[in-house]
Amino acid sequence: MIPRVNARTSTPHDPLSEALGRDVPIEGGLPEHAVITYWPGLDSYTDGEQATWTAAQWAEHLEDPLLENPFATSPRGDRRAIFHLDVRLHPNDRDLTAAEWAEAAHRLARAAGIETPGDKTGCHWIAVQAKPGRLDVIANLIRLDGSWQQQPADLARRLSHEARRIERDLHLTAPAPHAATRPVPTASAQLAEVLAQLADEHAGPLATVRGLVEHTAHRIARQAGPAGPDTAHRLELIAYRLHGIQQDLDATAAHLATAPRPRTAAPAPPAARTSARRSP
Repeated sequence: MIPRVNARTSTPHDPLSEALGRDVPIEGGLPEHAVITYWPGLDSYTDGEQATWTAAQWAEHLEDPLLENPFATSPRGDRRAIFHLDVRLHPNDRDLTAAEWAEAAHRLARAAGIETPGDKTGCHWIAVQAKPGRLDVIANLIRLDGSWQQQPADLARRLSHEARRIERDLHLTAPAPHAATRPVPTASAQLAEVLAQLADEHAGPLATVRGLVEHTAHRIARQAGPAGPDTAHRLELIAYRLHGIQQDLDATAAHLATAPRPRTAAPAPPAARTSARRSP
């Protein structure tokens, strides 16, 4: 079972079309049981009507939080809220039942941070199983309360770990380990990793400081007195500069990560040995 996180998009139509193997919108209902499961809160206000939804209606459902929260943005300020995860089984794996696919979908959704048990204001998400040996999980990262759902910083590792657990529990084929050993990272790669951690929008120290500054600016702006708005504006400028520093660090990290490895100088050929002859 190999999970792959696709680039986020601003609408659900392309991810849903890829999952179904056809364009959205389409007329008529979906293939039976194509949408095998979804976020637990959906049943509470649809009374089962989603059983006959078309692909276009499912796309509208996924897109609703974007339309209802026009000012919600990611920590980087963009509106690409549609998260798309696809998972593929090994060619030798057996066909899973609908219940097994649904179990895998919920477990991967929790690992991806888009479903939290008991959270009633979480994300709209659905799981589509329309192609043999493939599962697609599509979610809107804008929550029902209008906030942006924070995903784990180590998302790829969590998904890979959960995929290995699902393979063991459902007796599926695990991917073969890489035969080649990982090369020793260069000094540039190590520095790039440090800079990337500093610039990380989810768990980096600068993101934490910027969030505190923005929160303080928001609180001061609501205080009475002439000094409040001016101080709040100064704090907003500081937060803006911090964001610029994060972007510069991120760009520098990317540059270091792609820098060519230094060439190792070839060893000099050994000096010719001259034998000294004694004069007769």
